[in-house]
Amino acid sequence: MQLGAHVLRSGLFAAPMAGITDRPFRTLCRRFGASLAISEMVSSRPELRGSRKSRLRLEHRGEVGPVSVQIAGADPAMMAEAARINAAEGAQIIDINMGCPAKKVCNVAAGSALLSDESLVARILEAVIAAVDVPVTLKIRTGPSPENRNALRIARIAEDAGVALLAVHGRTRACGFRGEAEFDTVAEVKAGVRIPVIANGDIGTPEEARRVLEYTGADGIMIGRASHGRPWIFREFLSFLYEGKKLPPPAAAEIRSVALEHLEGIHSLYGEELGVRIARKHIGWYTRGLPGGETFRREANQILSAPAQLAAVARFFEGLVE
Repeated sequence: MQLGAHVLRSGLFAAPMAGITDRPFRTLCRRFGASLAISEMVSSRPELRGSRKSRLRLEHRGEVGPVSVQIAGADPAMMAEAARINAAEGAQIIDINMGCPAKKVCNVAAGSALLSDESLVARILEAVIAAVDVPVTLKIRTGPSPENRNALRIARIAEDAGVALLAVHGRTRACGFRGEAEFDTVAEVKAGVRIPVIANGDIGTPEEARRVLEYTGADGIMIGRASHGRPWIFREFLSFLYEGKKLPPPAAAEIRSVALEHLEGIHSLYGEELGVRIARKHIGWYTRGLPGGETFRREANQILSAPAQLAAVARFFEGLVE
C-alpha cells in the first residue's frame, strides 16, 4: 500500500487513541509490525496549541517514519492551519478525526459529530488537502446513528476531495463503544470507492482480522483497544495473515522487557510525577489475566516514584519467569 511517497510494509495500523498512542507506545507498535501508528488527537484550536498536553502529543523525536498526526476540529480554516503547522513540525501524513464519539469532542461539533453535516465535511477536507503537500487520511464512523449510516456518502466526498486513505470504525456516533461493530457498512464503503479502506472495531484476534478482511474486502485492519498492554499483537496478526502461522503468546520474560521499556519511555516523556500516573493504566493492561495480576495492579497504583514503579514491575514478572 502506498500513501504519497510512503510505501507501507503491511495493512496493519495502530489506531489513534487519546491518552494511549503517545510516542513510547507508537514506537513499540511500529517495532512489532504496525505500518502506521497514528498520533493522539491534536486540537486545531489555536489557544490549545501551546498547551503542555498538545506539545507532548506532538513529540516525534527519534520516531520511525512515516509520522502520522491526527488533527481534530470543526472549522475548515483552523483545520487547514493546524495541518500546515503539523506538517512543518514533521508530520509526514495528516489524519483527520471524524470518528471520535467522546462528548467533549462532539459537543464542539468535531469528531464523529461532523458526520451529520456532509457539506462541512467536504469543506474541511478540501481546506486541509489544499493546505499541505503531504497525504491526508480520514477516520470516520459508519454514520451519526444506526438510522442514518451515511459512511458511503462521506467516503465518496473524501475520495472526491483527494483523501488518500479512509479508516472506518464499524459503529455509529450514537453507538459509542456499545454493542458489536458491524462490517456491512465497511464492505459497502470498500465497494463504493477506489481509495484504500481500513476496517476498525472489535478486531482482537488474528482470526477475527482475517474474517473481517475476507468479509469486507478492506485493504487493511486498524487495531485499537486490543493493543492495550499487547503491542506485540501486530506481530501476531502479521504472522497469521501473511504467513499463515499462529504465534504462541509472548513469554513472561519478553512481556517484562517490553513493559519496562514502555514505562521508561513514559517516565522520560512526561516526567516522573505525571509519568508514574500515566503508566498505571499500562501496568494494569500488561498484567491483566496473569497470575496475581489484579492484586499487583492495586498495589502498583499506590507507588509514587518512577524507580519504585519500575522495580515493582520487574519483580512481578521475575516471579512469573521463575
